[in-house]
Amino acid sequence: MSLERVRRVLDNLHIQPLEFVLVSVAGTNGKGSSVGMLEAILAEDGYRTGAYTSPHLVHYGERIRVQGTPAAEAELCRAFEMIEAARDDVPLTYFEFGTLAALLIFHNHNVDVALLEVGMGGRLDAVNAVDADVSLITSIAIDHVNWLGPDRARIAVEKAGVMRAGRPAVVADAEPPPALIEYAQRLKAHLYLLRREFDYQVRGDVWDWSGPGHRRHRALPKPGLMGQWQFRNAAGALMVLECLATQLSVSSEAIRRGLRSVNVPGRFQVLPGGPEIILDVAHNVAAVSALRDQLRTLGARRRTLAVCAMLRDKPVREVAKLLSDDIDQWWVAPIDDPRGAGGEELYREVFHGLGPGAGDKVASCVSVTEAFERARAAAHGDDRILVFGSFHTVGDIIAHLNLPSV
Repeated sequence: MSLERVRRVLDNLHIQPLEFVLVSVAGTNGKGSSVGMLEAILAEDGYRTGAYTSPHLVHYGERIRVQGTPAAEAELCRAFEMIEAARDDVPLTYFEFGTLAALLIFHNHNVDVALLEVGMGGRLDAVNAVDADVSLITSIAIDHVNWLGPDRARIAVEKAGVMRAGRPAVVADAEPPPALIEYAQRLKAHLYLLRREFDYQVRGDVWDWSGPGHRRHRALPKPGLMGQWQFRNAAGALMVLECLATQLSVSSEAIRRGLRSVNVPGRFQVLPGGPEIILDVAHNVAAVSALRDQLRTLGARRRTLAVCAMLRDKPVREVAKLLSDDIDQWWVAPIDDPRGAGGEELYREVFHGLGPGAGDKVASCVSVTEAFERARAAAHGDDRILVFGSFHTVGDIIAHLNLPSV
């Protein structure tokens, strides 16, 4: 793994120096939500935004957005053709192709600011081939251990690789490993830590934000995304905007409008009705723990029925154990991806995670949509259906229900 291939092809594309403000967003959970908040707020103040996120839910173009609009297939193909011509004999991965296409499209659209979500880790991620004006690390938890390491300290150092000497680095994890702070200090990045340089306080239906130099935003509206963790993501996003104040001046009213209007499908997305349907891309222990806590804050329902499909390298047993007291019936299914756990494999892992007495609580299906329809057929109007475990899982149901994916 190396960034040299991406940098060589980027040089060959002749679009440097990039003339837009760059924000890189790393972290285990909360990256897409944080990009969505920054995108919504900046657009409210009239800035031309580019956003690069991954993975997509339904259509590849969701990954590359200009002014909130996904890239069209024709534009993506033109970008890929230019990259293919520019790369000569340099081999590129799927994600490297996508990252270069995003930068090329943002250049062509003359965006004011590009928000780049790291795919995995940070230090060796293709996004890190360019130097961000501000970096944001949303959270640090255990995930992708085969690539990033088995503990938070090593994972934190990989994510800290997006920081740059002499530039702001915002960390929205309330308890970052000391290794991350030490890395930033050695690098001489300007570190802004949650609970130290900036903070937030929720007061019922509103919340307050405080930052360096007695900066305050009071009585802010709740973010348009559900989940208590979204206040933390919003706090990090506001600190990023403070760091960019000399380059991108943002009004308080734009912040309020953007927080209200932000929409990122699949992040504890609640579809009202009977039965209530919740779509959430949670796929690691930290995200599923937060999902469970949020479920418990909702109004009581007769039963909670789960539709679950996960990738093979995810901690299925731990996830099942976490939710064992909150889910009454499980329908599990394979993901149509080489990394996806097979239906019977997932069935065994969930069954063992639930422990003794699982009995008839778990059923195996041939597809995510079949699992969803079986859950819906079994549900009463006062039940709840939870669809979770992967972007693939949620994306299949968004497509099945013909819902917007951006």
